[in-house]
Amino acid sequence: MKQRILFILVACAAILWLNACDKYFDINTRDQATLEDVMSRSTAVRQYLAHLYAYIPNDENLRGNEGGTSLRSDEALHGKSQWETNWYKVRRGEYSSASAKDVSTGNYWKKFYEAINECTIFIDNLHYDKEDSEKLVRCMEGEARFLRAYYYFCLFRHYGPVFLWKDGEGNPVASDQSIMGEDIDRNTVEENVNFMVKELDRAIELLPVSIGDVISAYSNAGRATKGAAMALKTRLLLYAASPLYNGQNGTGMYDGFVNSKGQALFPEYDATKWTKVHDAALELINLGAYELTQTGAPAASIQDAAHSYQNVWFENWGTNKEIIWGWWYRQWAEDYLGSIGGEIAFSAPSGGRLCRNGFSLITPSLKLIDAYPMAATGRYPVLQYAQTAGLLDLSRPEVDPLSGYQATGWDNSYQQVVDVDPSWATPIKAHNSTVGRDARFYSNFIPNGFWWPCERPMDNDTPLQFTCWDDANCTSPYSATEGCNRVGYVWRRLYKAGNQLKENTDYSSIRYVFPAFRLAEVYLTYAEACNEMPARDAAQAIAYVDKVRARSGLCGLQDAYPEIDFAGGGGTIGTVTRTGQEWLRWIIRQEKMCEFAFEGSQRHYDALRTLTAEKEYNLDNWTLHVTAQNYEDSYTRVNDDYIGGRSLFQKRDYLFPFGSAQLAEMTHFTQNPGW
Repeated sequence: MKQRILFILVACAAILWLNACDKYFDINTRDQATLEDVMSRSTAVRQYLAHLYAYIPNDENLRGNEGGTSLRSDEALHGKSQWETNWYKVRRGEYSSASAKDVSTGNYWKKFYEAINECTIFIDNLHYDKEDSEKLVRCMEGEARFLRAYYYFCLFRHYGPVFLWKDGEGNPVASDQSIMGEDIDRNTVEENVNFMVKELDRAIELLPVSIGDVISAYSNAGRATKGAAMALKTRLLLYAASPLYNGQNGTGMYDGFVNSKGQALFPEYDATKWTKVHDAALELINLGAYELTQTGAPAASIQDAAHSYQNVWFENWGTNKEIIWGWWYRQWAEDYLGSIGGEIAFSAPSGGRLCRNGFSLITPSLKLIDAYPMAATGRYPVLQYAQTAGLLDLSRPEVDPLSGYQATGWDNSYQQVVDVDPSWATPIKAHNSTVGRDARFYSNFIPNGFWWPCERPMDNDTPLQFTCWDDANCTSPYSATEGCNRVGYVWRRLYKAGNQLKENTDYSSIRYVFPAFRLAEVYLTYAEACNEMPARDAAQAIAYVDKVRARSGLCGLQDAYPEIDFAGGGGTIGTVTRTGQEWLRWIIRQEKMCEFAFEGSQRHYDALRTLTAEKEYNLDNWTLHVTAQNYEDSYTRVNDDYIGGRSLFQKRDYLFPFGSAQLAEMTHFTQNPGW
């Protein structure tokens, strides 16, 4: 019997699913006696709960099919056309409902409904567990409710409102297993949000502040807590208050968009939804369980500021109080690198002189590079871009004249200070655009011509610079056919300075916590709500943006922008005039883009919920001139060096299409507009 239980619980796709047919909404009645037997044993219950976590999307895997939305957004470019991800094809518009068959093309439908049903079965049968304490059973129910809401949220952010597979008539918990595909259609946005909020409120009641309050924290890191449920609720309410799900800024995008019952799927604008975001974020802040990572004195030392920011990833579970919920690395059987190690390999320079098996497949966009503020003034350097042929032209930025940023020219004796020692990292000739940026800039990127942050890289002897243009002497020379850095910057955030990447095991041994929710996000969400809610509170918005900026050594917004009236009339910088609310809205978006670069799917889903993707994503592939034959010319911005078609975004792309395979099963199901 023990072997049978282990088989049922370890076989992820088959767990309590043995009598099911391929259509996941067409499931035969389960053997209740087997369920009762399984769920009455503590070991089996805990294995089942662990299985519920197995459906968590791989948001940390930026080249994967779930976490790869960075490569669909405007924050990244891909390094090699031969190894493109499915999301990069979506970026060019090369997808349709006919091609959206499974996870490999961005369709999460089947996976997450399997997860949702498993969570429901677990909740419905947890009362059979008599071997665990009541406190632990309550916690496990809270975890399952949190996970069920999380999987619904993953569907919601991707497709918009989805079908709520709720209980059958007279059954308060279990999903209706008799339901037929032709009976299914979408619930409304309001119904989706209300259901998830209800689930999360119940999870908040059941879950402890720390998992260590009910079970060993050391061996159970990554399990959901009260803070995790509060953070998901805050993010969900943020989406629900944002233009895509809340009136579409009066554009009428979804006017007349109804399900088969004639119900309007998207609501009219309701400003009070921002107050709900404010209240949820403040409740989590006031829990007092979390704080920003900080080392030394960020305001006085750019090294301390950089290490404070880097420790979001590098500081371990036990002492890292910023991560509200995250998960440990995953070692995939088919991936010798492991997920975090793999991300470093995919972003590390190719060429073999700085690190073994660097692929340069994940590189920042110049738009992301331009976003980071100046350390001395605290101002964001690029106000906007001119347009060429209706597209943003990254070679024509409008620079804030008071920022201190220079888009052209050179510093002939620039001394790097972040993650290098001047004893070996001697002064370099640096392009002015790379000089004087904030600590996060140097924590996230290594510009062309900068020292690689390791005194003894691959050759174990001589410090080397990252250099990339069309010259065989470069550490990452340009190649027309092979993988190479095609932007001119390395994304290095996951690379800890001094690590020698000489062997495959140097990647696979890297263990970081992926921060699914962290306090800096809650601060910026709270600031956004303060700026948008009917009883607008500009002072509070500024205060919480400043908390995030201060960790990176930046001055407060009112010191950085003394000429702007954030509480009222705003002001003019260069040729740009905005109200105070508009300036704060722009700053919060800039700050979030900088703070969360490549961190899961933040940037992409922010661009969707705010309805800014049409403007921000439609642009040519601007890069440094990596095909130039000398260093100086390589810093020219060009849009014809990059291999691969340009980004394309249409109104239909705000919501992912339901695949034709699903629609063939669900004949009355409402497809998203434009598909």
